[in-house]
Parts: sequence; structure tokens; C-alpha cells
Amino acid sequence: MSKTSKDALLSDFCSITGASQKDAKRYLDKHQRRLDAAIDAYYQEGGDPNGDEISIDGTIQLCQDLKVDPENVVLLAVAYELKSPRVGEWNKKGWVEGWSRLGCDTVDGMKDTLTRLRAKLGSDSTYFHKVYDHTFSFARTEGQRSLAIDTALAFWNLLLPTGLTGGEDIDMDGEGSFGWTDEHTQWWFQFLTEKGGKGVSKDTWMMLFDFIRSIDSQFLTHDAEGGNAAWPSAIDDFVAWARATGKVPTPETT
Repeated sequence: MSKTSKDALLSDFCSITGASQKDAKRYLDKHQRRLDAAIDAYYQEGGDPNGDEISIDGTIQLCQDLKVDPENVVLLAVAYELKSPRVGEWNKKGWVEGWSRLGCDTVDGMKDTLTRLRAKLGSDSTYFHKVYDHTFSFARTEGQRSLAIDTALAFWNLLLPTGLTGGEDIDMDGEGSFGWTDEHTQWWFQFLTEKGGKGVSKDTWMMLFDFIRSIDSQFLTHDAEGGNAAWPSAIDDFVAWARATGKVPTPETT
């Protein structure tokens, strides 16, 4: 076997399992360079006995092997599937079981899976919601209950254009009011930058999903007193801000 082929096997083994180069070589040598047998043995034996966490170096190596930008939204789906607790952190058990559950035993297989997950994020709203919910905990700094404004904006900037669009078309008085758009997203970002305070709570993060899916473009169906949904104060304040700045009409002028 050529050195190039051996290096490719080592790279595949490390990317799929999160193992060190040393362990990869040991398992591959033991199983006559048969990648599937070596990986199966690694899974059966519980992986690396020297630790339960995969370092940031493992994340960087994964992105390099898969030729994917670390800021690609599909990695949020990978984080959900592999049960990553936080940005740049991977639990060994979640890593091993996640790739195994996804049926990945080669880097090419992982690349194909990323393509599939990316498509699923944009087409399956239930799946997108699961990834969206997981992202709050994933993005949060350990020990903090909320997300810093700039952190929340960065992750919303990835997620909102991908799989979160406005709700059903609503025709108010025949004028057409057709739900949340990219412009509304920019308003939301502007509001948070100007008025967002210290951070974004979990309640605000979670409920924004439902707000976007249900609201009309002029916020005419929003009820700050509760109505069909008791929105977090940040969302009520956003609607009031949008009306006060003339971005949408106030109910009295419609």
C-alpha cells in the first residue's frame, strides 16, 4: 500500500472516530488496514481510553478533511446529530455514536451526509426546529443563562435564511400581508443592536421561531396582551419599536 493510501486511511479513521493518529495507526495495523473492521473494533472497545473529549484540534481537522467552512450552517446540524455540548467541544460518546448512527464509515460518506443534512435543514421544518433549539445551548458560554447579543446575531444570521420563513399568507383587507421576510430579519438585528440589552434569553430564542412562523408582515396579528401566544417581552418590545420607527403601521392607522 502506498504512503498516500495509508495517509488517507489514517485521515478517514481520525475524522470518523475522533481518535488520535497513534490510535488510528494501532487499530488499522491490527486489522490489516481494513478501515471498516478497524472502526468497528474501535467502537466496540469504547474508543480512546485516555479521554472522553475531542479537542478543538479535532474540530479543525474535521473541517479540513471534509473541506467545509467552520461557519457553514450544516455544522450546526452535525453538532445536533453528534450531541456537541458547545462550540468546539465534542463528547467522545456522542461523536462515535453520532457518526455510526448516520452510517458514516469514510470521509466521503461524511461529505455525502453533510450534503444530505444541509438539504434537510432547508426542507424539513421539524428537523430544522430541533437543530435550532439545540443551537441555543450549543452557542451559550458555559455557566451563562443567555446568549451575548453578537453571538445570537451570528447564529441567527446562519439559521434564519436557511430554514425559517414566514407563516401562512394572510390577506388583511385585500392588501396582502404575507409574513416574515429577510427585511424583517434585518429589523430584528437592528432592534437588538440598539435595544437588546445584555443578552438573548432562552425564552426569546425559542419563541422567535414561533413568532416568525405565525406573524404577518405588518405585525397586525400581534397581540401584546397575550392572545394566542404570550410572547417574551423582547418580542413585544420589537413590535412596538417597529411601529414607533414607522417600519410597520400601528393598528390605529390600518
